[in-house]
Amino acid sequence: MKISARNQLSGTVKSVNEGAAIANVEVDVNGQRLVASITVEAARELGLKEGAAVTAIVKASDVMLATD
Repeated sequence: MKISARNQLSGTVKSVNEGAAIANVEVDVNGQRLVASITVEAARELGLKEGAAVTAIVKASDVMLATD
């Protein structure tokens, strides 16, 4: 699959915590913890399980930065 997004982070699924509608997927990206909130349906369709290799794609318009 090809995608135009440039903000791509390869990692490994550490856990998938399913709620009623949303699954929080914890991903290890080179020692950094990233959590993606996706629908339970999407998590199941993707077959996300601990140890799975994934690519996190970040929509740049939704990233915020802060300083003290």
